[in-house]
Amino acid sequence: MAGALAANVVAFTRTLRAAGLPVGPAKALRALEAAEAVGVEDRTALYWALHATLTDRREQHDVFDQAFHVFWRNPDLLKRAMGLLLPAMRTELQKDKPDLSRRLQDALGQAPDRPLDEPEEEKEQIEIDGRLVFSEEEILRSKDFEQMTADELAEARRLIAGMRLAKMAVPTRRFRPAATGAKIDLRRSMRETARRGGDVIMLARAKRRERPPPLVVLCDISGSMGQYARILLRFLYALTNDRDRVHVFLFGTRLTNVTRTLKRRDVDEALDRVGREAPDWEGGTRIGHCLHRFNRVWSRRVLAQGAVVLLITDGLDRDAGDGLEHEMDRLRRSCRRLIWLNPLLRWEGYAPKAKGAAAMIDFVDEFRPVHNLDSLDALAHALGGTGTGGRR
Repeated sequence: MAGALAANVVAFTRTLRAAGLPVGPAKALRALEAAEAVGVEDRTALYWALHATLTDRREQHDVFDQAFHVFWRNPDLLKRAMGLLLPAMRTELQKDKPDLSRRLQDALGQAPDRPLDEPEEEKEQIEIDGRLVFSEEEILRSKDFEQMTADELAEARRLIAGMRLAKMAVPTRRFRPAATGAKIDLRRSMRETARRGGDVIMLARAKRRERPPPLVVLCDISGSMGQYARILLRFLYALTNDRDRVHVFLFGTRLTNVTRTLKRRDVDEALDRVGREAPDWEGGTRIGHCLHRFNRVWSRRVLAQGAVVLLITDGLDRDAGDGLEHEMDRLRRSCRRLIWLNPLLRWEGYAPKAKGAAAMIDFVDEFRPVHNLDSLDALAHALGGTGTGGRR
């Protein structure tokens, strides 16, 4: 009996993970302990035990609620693999049931336009000449993150994990030996001359060392940026573990440094910890307040040696841009390049008319969209010095 319960709980956590909820191994173990503690005789107790262990944000409630009632009523939706321990109790009919979310339908293998209990109709197979149509990956790369299904988001996360920045090397103050360097290395020249007896002076040359500049990311995690922030954190995780001197900060109503958290080996564990460390996730936005905190506390630590700053936000500020111009001006003066990434730029007629966006636009070097895989790929090339400039 305990083994069947464990199998059902594990299958349920996989369903939630496929539907887009951040359910890692730690949450699955806590859910199993909670289910064993309350048992399956009381459906309400089981519901709230799993709810308390598998969700930690208000916006996850609807997906969990639908998944619980569908899964524990009929495990056949998961290929009857977990039908050994179904709670033996009736569910009341709900006349005004909300439609299942699209991602939950994908996780359960149900077509979006077919009722749950209605058998699937046989469809006529149509052969299509695919020579003149876009491939699935090409379509996916141009699709907005907010319009992706659960399967498409999983494929997008796989593609993002393989993205790498083109190498952008800038000269530093230090020098290294070189055959054709512009600077004469006097110390090495004297050593070579003394080694040869001092009859002939051998001039040794040196050139400046080159190193990628630091990369500092300020990412908005407010309610209007929630879905984009989740995907972009995958991109930032790849950047953090691909090169050194990458610093990542999240902001909503407060500023949170998550650089060390993103360096964990397991990406799911890292993102789960990031969610716990940022209590203002999907809340309001105080851009000016958070930039003031960054400029005062972190600027001198992370913006040395000509750092490049990525500011990821839609510019919607709860404080209506109060103090934002001063902080943007200070930030711009402290870095090599300031690049504003805005998902609203996907709209052709977008203009920064909101007070927060209007206060920011005059201080950025580049203005780029960040709403699909193509925009992330263009950003990766631009950071390496090989991409085209963004809008101003």
